[in-house]
Amino acid sequence: MALNFELVTPEKLVRSGEVHMVVVPGVEGDFGVMEGHAPFMTTLKNGQLEIHESAGGEPKRVTVSGGFAEVGTKGLTVLAEKVEG
Repeated sequence: MALNFELVTPEKLVRSGEVHMVVVPGVEGDFGVMEGHAPFMTTLKNGQLEIHESAGGEPKRVTVSGGFAEVGTKGLTVLAEKVEG
């Protein structure tokens, strides 16, 4: 199973596709999202997204500043004010 993941800034769509898991820096702590995760929304703290494209693979890290994350029936959308990496 794969998670539909989108990373967006106000200027552009940074990334869109299917991944195994994403670890997100939420204001109440980092959390992992996989396919089938319960829906919710949270704001982000400045930190790194860890994008796991496959199980057991080395994650790609992207630094995000501000924004929020939404998990819904269509997957995970991260709307970040700024993305580096």
